[in-house]
Amino acid sequence: MSIRAAAIAIATAALLLVAPSAALACAPVHLHAGARGPGLTKPVEKEIAMELVSSAENSSLDWQAQFTYIEDIDDGRGYTAGIIGFCSGTGDMLELVQAYTKTEPGNPLAKYLPALKAVNGTDSHAGLGDPFVAAWHEAAKDPVFQAAQDAERDDVYFDPAVTAAKQDGLSTLGQFIYYDAMVMHGPGDDPLSFDGMRAWVKRHAKAPIKGGNEQHFLHVFLEHRKTIMRTEEAHSDTSRIDDEQAVFLAKHNWGLRPPLRWKTYGDPWAILRDPVVK
Repeated sequence: MSIRAAAIAIATAALLLVAPSAALACAPVHLHAGARGPGLTKPVEKEIAMELVSSAENSSLDWQAQFTYIEDIDDGRGYTAGIIGFCSGTGDMLELVQAYTKTEPGNPLAKYLPALKAVNGTDSHAGLGDPFVAAWHEAAKDPVFQAAQDAERDDVYFDPAVTAAKQDGLSTLGQFIYYDAMVMHGPGDDPLSFDGMRAWVKRHAKAPIKGGNEQHFLHVFLEHRKTIMRTEEAHSDTSRIDDEQAVFLAKHNWGLRPPLRWKTYGDPWAILRDPVVK
């Protein structure tokens, strides 16, 4: 059994024992458009979301410096790389290199496509190793590869998460909470993946689009996500929820508006004003 398959089995068993807290089950919160914020699709709000995720994923607010990042973090997903943590074991790294190669056939990563196909679904480095890591660093200097990373992030993670949040009637903050979960857990209907998590929460808490209280709904989502995270050693530190997202939720910062102050893995961060979007 793979590491991820074992974690899914553990999570499925654990969820049978977990009930959502009713502590925040109060009257629905009705927010006017300004309080909810313009949504993550607006350039400034999207930049804020990218910086928040980068603080947890890369210990830096400079997410654009992460095009070159690549390492194996021992989470059963092989290599993790790039601006959003594309993984050699989950298919998105393969999709990324395929898209890059379609646009620029002679790129440094093209020759590793057979190996990426072979290791997909595993944590193996077979056919990859140090030469592949070096090729990734070389490719990361290429604006075409950077654009491919941006596009893959949006197509697989950002756009689906924001769409799902809007379907559930969530604010800008709620859209970010969904996006961060999608980044870590990926799409998919199994208990460890975003869609499975979302479906579980919607069975246990009424979404705002159905007249539910957004604070309670997001509280249940975050608590459920923490349960999922604790099934995987690499993700067992839940500070990105406890010291970041839960803080914003407690302050009712529905528009995800600066000044924002938070911690991830013990490191303090701040966005004191709207970032300048280039």
